[in-house]
Amino acid sequence: MNVELVWLFWVTVLTGLLWVPYILDRLALRGLTDAVGYPENPKPQSPWAQRLMKAHANAVENLVVFAALVLVAHAAGVGNGATATACMVYFWARVIHPVAYTFAVPWVRTLAFTVGFFAQATIAWQIIAK
Repeated sequence: MNVELVWLFWVTVLTGLLWVPYILDRLALRGLTDAVGYPENPKPQSPWAQRLMKAHANAVENLVVFAALVLVAHAAGVGNGATATACMVYFWARVIHPVAYTFAVPWVRTLAFTVGFFAQATIAWQIIAK
């Protein structure tokens, strides 16, 4: 498996696990019955958990773009130092993004998102330039 696919795997694992903390918050606040049920007036999640839910949705949306780019690059035989580095940078940007979003760290969330965008753009450029 090439390095870009390895990073795609780790980005997917990260995205797949982001729901765990906010579900634990939901269980702690609402109890098991309301957490798994459909209560009429559920207690709101903690503010940090609400932010993490938004970060998770953002991660899912961006995983679609990242995965498509990595898979197209792989199918086209476009794999080089730039694509490998872009995939690694994207992963770490996606680690930082939900942490910064969850803990409401000013500027860092936006910077992490922007770095991830440029990592995706780098992969796209490598595909186009081939």
